Parts: sequence; structure tokens; C-alpha cells
Amino acid sequence: MKIVRTIAKLQLDRTKSIAFVPTMGAFHEGHLALMRRAREAAEIVVVSLFVNPTQFVAGEDYDRYPRNEERDFELARKIPVDVMFAPSVAEMYAGEETVIHVKGVSERWEGEHRPGHFDGVATVVAKLFNIVRPNIAVFGLKDFQQAVVIDRMVRDLNIPLALLFEETVREQDGLAMSSRNAYLSPEQRRLAPMLHEELEQLSKSKSAGDKELSESKERLAKAGFAVDYLALVDGATLEPARKLEKGNRFIVAARLGATRLIDNLGF
Repeated sequence: MKIVRTIAKLQLDRTKSIAFVPTMGAFHEGHLALMRRAREAAEIVVVSLFVNPTQFVAGEDYDRYPRNEERDFELARKIPVDVMFAPSVAEMYAGEETVIHVKGVSERWEGEHRPGHFDGVATVVAKLFNIVRPNIAVFGLKDFQQAVVIDRMVRDLNIPLALLFEETVREQDGLAMSSRNAYLSPEQRRLAPMLHEELEQLSKSKSAGDKELSESKERLAKAGFAVDYLALVDGATLEPARKLEKGNRFIVAARLGATRLIDNLGF
């Protein structure tokens, strides 16, 4: 595996198909599943490892976000990944002022609770697409709203690549794998799977109206979660939905202590 630190040195064989997996590191099985999918999809696999400061809002965990490059590199070699692009902040941002804002789908839910977050995501992903110029990019659906934002950006800006979205990889107890799970105390880790359990219960109910959603929020609150939102949404527009039907999705964000967890469940 070749490790590249600068844009100028990222030289790829453009006669071969290229699959790209953008990450912020702290790899877990969810990341590795995306890399394996990329390995199946193309001749060259490129992974980026970049903790992007512009997608962290004020008071978030940029400085303490888990970082362990050597461990990540070793895990990627086993896939095997061909090229690891691991630039510095200075390499990625050299005084640029351009920001990409994806209207509509970036403004609700996470967008309300983390203002500017998706501008940071869209901008860095567009930059990485232009730097790597892949044929295919692979993302996970744990960050469902992020997937919708990136899909809309690619379509609206006519970015010439195919997107592959892979379902969430979970722990045995149902908790969605996340680098931030490392922040949970033992007691919080025991409670955390309840987030997914509530989504499963809602998916089995006859209705997903205000009553059912309110009851679910109340159960989570009693268990110790501080719920930012819990909703059924249209999977394309992220507008609130009423029917439990194909294409719609439950989304949730909640805090356990200082750790913010997100999850979703589709039909």
C-alpha cells in the first residue's frame, strides 16, 4: 500500500478503474466493509484518511477525535488498499474560501443541530472527488443524511462518478459501529443499543404518527438519552413522512452523556 501525503504526489493509473472510500480514520469493521466493497468494484482502491476540521461545529470533538494512523494503515493493508491518501489540514485547505451548500436536504435534522456541518462535508468530499477523480465512491448508510446530501451534490453538479451506498455494519447487540463509540462508558455502552431497538419497534408498529414517536422519545429519555430528533422521513427528500413504506426511513440522533449517537432504519 502506498501512503501519499500531498496532492501533487497522488499519481494514479487512469487506464484502470478507481474506487474511492473517504474516511476520517479510526477504522472499525464498518470502514473495512466499505473498503472490501471498493475492492470488488474496481481495479484500484484509494482510501483517504483526513479528519476534516470544517465539518465539526463549535464545541464538538475535533481535537479529541480518535486518531491512530499506524493502526489504520495496517488494517487497510490487509484489505488490501492500494493507495492511502493522508493529507494534512494545510495540504487540503490553503486559504480557500469556496464552500458548497446543498440546499434543502442539508438543512433539516443534523443541519439544524450542527449548523455548517454539511457545508464542511460537501466541500471536503467535492475536493476529494476532484483530487482522486475516482470512477466509483463508496459510502456507508449509518450517516444517512450525509449519504443523501452527497448523492444530491453529485447529481446537481454533474460529478462523473457512480456512488455505492452500503448498509450499516452493527455490533452483535445492534449498535451501529462508529468511531465515537469509544467515548462511551461501560454503562453507556450497555444502554446504547436501545437506540436501534426503538427503531426496530417503530418499524413493526402499525403507524409512525406523533403518538408512537413521542412514546419512543419518552422511553429513550427515561433510559438516559437526550434525543435531538427521532423522525420518519422520505428517503430522498428527508421531509417528514407518515407511511411505513419502501423508501422511507427512521432517523434518530441522541446523546448519552457527552457522546452523540446517530442511527437509521429503512424499509
